[in-house]
Amino acid sequence: MAEQVRGVIAKAKAQPVVVETIVVPDPGPGEVTVRVQACGVCHTDLHYREGGIGDDFPYLLGHEAAGLVDAVGDGVTSVEPGDFVVLNWRAVCGECRACRRGRPWYCFATHNATQAATLADGTTLSPALGIGAFAEKTLVAAGQATKVDPKATPAAAGLLGCGVMAGFGAAAHTGNVGRDDSVAVFGCGGVGDAAIAAAKLAGAHTIIAIDLDARKLEWAKEFGATHVVDASKADAVEAIRAVTNGNGADLCIEAVGLPEVLKQAFYARDLAGTVVQVGVPTPDMALPDIPMIDFFGRGGALKPSWYGDCLPSRDFPTLIDLHLQGRFPLDKFVSETIGLDEVEDAFHKMERGEVLRSVVVL
Repeated sequence: MAEQVRGVIAKAKAQPVVVETIVVPDPGPGEVTVRVQACGVCHTDLHYREGGIGDDFPYLLGHEAAGLVDAVGDGVTSVEPGDFVVLNWRAVCGECRACRRGRPWYCFATHNATQAATLADGTTLSPALGIGAFAEKTLVAAGQATKVDPKATPAAAGLLGCGVMAGFGAAAHTGNVGRDDSVAVFGCGGVGDAAIAAAKLAGAHTIIAIDLDARKLEWAKEFGATHVVDASKADAVEAIRAVTNGNGADLCIEAVGLPEVLKQAFYARDLAGTVVQVGVPTPDMALPDIPMIDFFGRGGALKPSWYGDCLPSRDFPTLIDLHLQGRFPLDKFVSETIGLDEVEDAFHKMERGEVLRSVVVL
């Protein structure tokens, strides 16, 4: 039978979130329900609250989550009740042209649950990124639940569901960072620091962190930055060139989502280097004004990175294993643990740059 639980709801654009009773249906064919143990507070949830992603209010927020499978619907064989899983918003279909070409990380028809949670009065809720995990229990497509080693703490493991995976994959997959590379990361929040950690793991010899916030630059050092640039005091492009013998970095990662920062990344890369854009822009932004002769003459690549070009079934278990081996510090991304009633306050802390991640623990 359907179950009543508590969940964090964005009822209207730019209004504070509220905690209300919601009704989560039993899983149908191809669906699972998950008892949420932890869920990170991500900028994407704030974008939903602010109306920056859509207007399908009310939203059930939360998507960076881990928990235990509660029940499975007909036809589900990938997980079973009791499995410890990390949730993801890219459940690949296996049938679209990207999947058939062996590139499932580009899947064009990812799966979500077909049923929806509701408010107690029957109002249909729109789950953030098809997940809606600021709740004691949620319903997702089976492919959105990836089984991982239960020795990992839920607060750390759940962060793979969005920001950490996006940053790690931007460096490791989209940017193909390798040993002895030089890497510059613009923006040192959770996504940028994950890219820095990936670069360190891959053996990059020079890892330059760029931000306007001195506190974030100190955090970046903890994840492996060998050099830091305070862009409020120095020209970032010149500083990167100074560190790289005048050449620029082999790989520049833009983790802010601003045209002017993308332009800096473009000019801070070495000839034939790569720029990866993983920071999320707003719909009104346009590509920066770069002369075509510069685009042509510098060679290399400019690549967007959506969710770090990850494949959850492949990458989540691997990154959890690396974390448990002490080689990937997932736990360092957790700045604080909070309850469901503190999500609104966590949004404000995030806006002020006081945390890498606040994590709701249930």
